[in-house]
Amino acid sequence: MTPAQLSRALSSALRRAVAEGELPRTAAEPPAGVTLRNPPHGDADYASNLALRLAAATGHPARSVADVLRTRLVQEAGVARVEVAGPGFLNIHLAESGWTALVRRIAERGRAERPQDAAPAEDPVRDAERWAAVTGTAPRLERRDGNPLFRVQYAHSRVRALLTAADDLGFAPEPGPYATRAEGRLLTLLADSARIAERCPAPDGNPAAPDHPADPAAYAPLARHLTAVADAFLDLHDAPGARPVLPRGDEKPEAAHRSRLALAEAAGTVLAGGLTQLGISAPHHL
Repeated sequence: MTPAQLSRALSSALRRAVAEGELPRTAAEPPAGVTLRNPPHGDADYASNLALRLAAATGHPARSVADVLRTRLVQEAGVARVEVAGPGFLNIHLAESGWTALVRRIAERGRAERPQDAAPAEDPVRDAERWAAVTGTAPRLERRDGNPLFRVQYAHSRVRALLTAADDLGFAPEPGPYATRAEGRLLTLLADSARIAERCPAPDGNPAAPDHPADPAAYAPLARHLTAVADAFLDLHDAPGARPVLPRGDEKPEAAHRSRLALAEAAGTVLAGGLTQLGISAPHHL
């Protein structure tokens, strides 16, 4: 279930509650629509403050409104469970099968779109200039963690290295259950990738060129999103105590390795696609 689908499910739950008389008609049109956010309480996949925003219009406590919405939202396909947290947030946990399908869909799309045997040509100066034009910053060529473009390209190259190493070890990515908070953070970002990419101009030119038909700043949300995806992947892969993607020592590849490799592949697909849309190379090696 994508964020857009979940927002529609929340809207549907609200409409049903109003139609069945559990909430007054003053709640039919929520202020500022239905939005999702990272959970301020707990470790759910998404949180919504819809009940908090409806409390004044309904004359009911926010937690009571949240309870009404929760009983309907939990019936939606793709939603595993819903909890009421804090003053009235709806904490939403998606079904594992939904995340598995998301990872599979993104990874399969990437395999269909990218050449399997050649890395794209890299021009560091051009890449830095294009990134700077999109983000409104000065061009930076240093290959350090403090350079967002380097982190994005480096994360993509790490994914390619993992896929190559796994192939050498004789195993392939296969999506499976995802349960850790770090996995959930990356999955949430991946689920939002298509929406963000679609809102940017079509990738038919150089966003940094003066004659490009669109304002380069129109690509800024995509650049920020790629940075967030790269950071989430690197946290998942490199953070202290992170679960390894590849087997270590004499360890044999297991289902957990395959599922983490699939998640890495999906992240790499999003990074490569976004960089291409920005007119920036996605090198296999840095």
